[in-house]
Amino acid sequence: MTILKALDRIRHDWQAAEPELDSAPMLTFITFSRAHALLGDAVRATAAQADLTSATRDLLLTLYRSAPPEGLPASEVAALLAVSPATVTGNTDRLEARGLLTRRLDPQDRRSWRLALTDQGRALVQAHLPVHLAFEAQLLAALSSEEIQQFEGLLRKLIAHAEAQGLD
Repeated sequence: MTILKALDRIRHDWQAAEPELDSAPMLTFITFSRAHALLGDAVRATAAQADLTSATRDLLLTLYRSAPPEGLPASEVAALLAVSPATVTGNTDRLEARGLLTRRLDPQDRRSWRLALTDQGRALVQAHLPVHLAFEAQLLAALSSEEIQQFEGLLRKLIAHAEAQGLD
């Protein structure tokens, strides 16, 4: 059964099971969840082409776009990735062992680490980034540029609302 057929079935089944109940919010979340899973799996698969996981790729991309030459504090990297510091530590261990990033004590705060890309890590990102972006563009090709902007705007609006509710 395709995802779209399953979504249609779920909608139909809820209408039959609870015709007086407004199941629209739940159906919207189910649709969003299924789309996120499907598209997320596809995007994660591109990381394997660079011998990375999606999490290690995201860490490298974050350092590439956001870190000054001296690197970023690991806590800031965790905040940018929206993951726990422990997750960053585990991924840092793997990437450091491969020579893709360095971890140095922060001279301003000797309790924390600064992470920075090595030349090898920067080269890997520069080689992988065009492939990754092309694949994401291919996934979004069903939408016009205006629809993409509208979609992102709507998602940002939902995020702002959730954060205002204290859900962050």
